[in-house]
Amino acid sequence: MNTIDASLLQKAFLAGAANLEANKEWINELNVFPVPDGDTGTNMTLTIMAAAREAAAISNPTMDSLSKAISSGSLRGARGNSGVILSQLFRGFTKEIKQCDAINTDILSKAMTRATETAYKAVMKPKEGTILTVARGMSEKAALIAEKETDILAFCQQVIEEGDRVLSQTPEMLPVLKEAGVVDSGGQGLMVVVKGCLEGLMGKEVSLVSEETPSGEKTAPPADRSSIETANIKFGYCTEFIINTDREFTSQDEEELKTYLEGIGDSLVVVADEDMVKVHVHTNHPGLAFEKALTYGSLSRMKIDNMREEHEERLIKDAEKLAASQKAARETAKVQAQEMKEFGFIAVSAGEGLSHIFKGIGADCIIEGGQTMNPSTEDILTAVNQVNARRIFILPNNKNIILAAEQAAKMEEKKELFVVPSATIPQGITALINFSPDLSPEENMENMVQEMKRVKTGQITYAVRTTAVEGIEIHEGDIIAIGDQGMLAAEKDIPSAALKALQAMIDEESELVTLYFGTGVSQSEAEALQKQAQGQFPQVEIELQNGGQPVYYYLISVE
Repeated sequence: MNTIDASLLQKAFLAGAANLEANKEWINELNVFPVPDGDTGTNMTLTIMAAAREAAAISNPTMDSLSKAISSGSLRGARGNSGVILSQLFRGFTKEIKQCDAINTDILSKAMTRATETAYKAVMKPKEGTILTVARGMSEKAALIAEKETDILAFCQQVIEEGDRVLSQTPEMLPVLKEAGVVDSGGQGLMVVVKGCLEGLMGKEVSLVSEETPSGEKTAPPADRSSIETANIKFGYCTEFIINTDREFTSQDEEELKTYLEGIGDSLVVVADEDMVKVHVHTNHPGLAFEKALTYGSLSRMKIDNMREEHEERLIKDAEKLAASQKAARETAKVQAQEMKEFGFIAVSAGEGLSHIFKGIGADCIIEGGQTMNPSTEDILTAVNQVNARRIFILPNNKNIILAAEQAAKMEEKKELFVVPSATIPQGITALINFSPDLSPEENMENMVQEMKRVKTGQITYAVRTTAVEGIEIHEGDIIAIGDQGMLAAEKDIPSAALKALQAMIDEESELVTLYFGTGVSQSEAEALQKQAQGQFPQVEIELQNGGQPVYYYLISVE
């Protein structure tokens, strides 16, 4: 194979996306910290699937149309740092190929180099031992062999071998990976994608099944199916099975079976192939279909779906989507009717209590998300449209959301966006409290960042696997405390871990401690910890807030 046309590239890309989707949980488990919110695989999958849905929708692709779909879909669908970097790799790659009729190894090499350069530029402080290093290793290998190797499959296999080699070296570049006994999860995700692409080039067929809408695509309200009565479904059970025949299945047998099944149902499909017969029928009596089929041989892969039940569920889903669509339209109209103000604020938050706190100190819009689900660039742009202000400050409140927010700021054309680099919820709260309408946006940014530096954050959750991090031995099920700079403690119960965290965080300059308790802690348990902590640390004031956040028993703020 010496060239790749647009149709083959489409197949390769979709195969890469499908391979990543199939392996996302494995990639999630490679996260260094053994917390129950491993998200690299999920973020990369959601990013590439947003692009894949747009790419799959093109019936007769050209390099230009395919490039636009992959670039636009991934940019808007990007989630988390790994997802944003992946989207930038796609952006650079497609910029190089979009004017080509076909791709040879020379063009492929140049596209990989441009992809790597684009991704490196998108990251303020690139760190080696990550997805960036793996991408660079492959692009350098591609540049080295492009002139001599004209066969694309052989070229790709050599590039992938180099990618695997570089990935295996990431623990030597980042000691924290070596200690945890894992390779970089983002780099592994990238290798899964390129290996899937190679399988696509070699003829692997894939199908993408998703109810999600392509990123950036406006959708009409769901069709009103309420007039279709469940009672009007004449035959209620979609019945499928395979007959493994124990004798020759003749054309007479086939006709006999079809005649019988047509008498008890409709939507009939019977496909005979040597010693196997595939049957699909809608009927009210699946058992009768099975009994008749058993006269020809044994049955396998039997499947019965209640279509009346599925129809009712679809009606419920459609009603929920319609209500959500109407609510969003009302909110947008309400915002547009208001006079545009000078400043607006968007905060990312998970938990009813935390969202209420942000609203109370001035946030105009809350994006649901955080540790367990990073919002996409498109989610952030949607929130921007809901805030009627000329200048909008975005509080990501998670280090893994900052890049997506910065990408949204570059893509927004009508409003001026300022991304406050808040890496935690306590930092975001402090930043918003210290905003002053009398200062310029630039002065506010400087002031908010300075004030955030005065805040220390601790997070209490549980370990999902046994490992060692920064010299601390951790067993699956342990309660772990994580601070701004890394692991603080691993204990057998929540109060012990929280108190160990406070001991590590409080110093002579500390004045105020706030404990935000989550869904896994009761009010009485939180009050008991507050009392115990106040007794151990009488020099500081300790406040208690119901954050309602999932996954994390406590978020701790020390100022």
